[in-house]
Amino acid sequence: MSDVRHVLVLPDRDAAEEVAEELGARFGITEEPQLVRDALAGEDDAEDAQWLVVVEDPSGRLAPSELDAFAEEYDGWLETP
Repeated sequence: MSDVRHVLVLPDRDAAEEVAEELGARFGITEEPQLVRDALAGEDDAEDAQWLVVVEDPSGRLAPSELDAFAEEYDGWLETP
């Protein structure tokens, strides 16, 4: 069993919250994803922040390409290590 963590990068909090809610329905994720605000370097304005949705995938069953395509539906992407 590998310990895998996926990080989806979204343009704003609303998109991140929608993605977090939809992950369970679309991918069968039972553990609630973690939402993290990621301020852009040098930016003080809260509006200039990306949001990260962190998905734990201990069984490694989620396909990165599917997660990336899913994030793209919300103008986001899957961060690659």
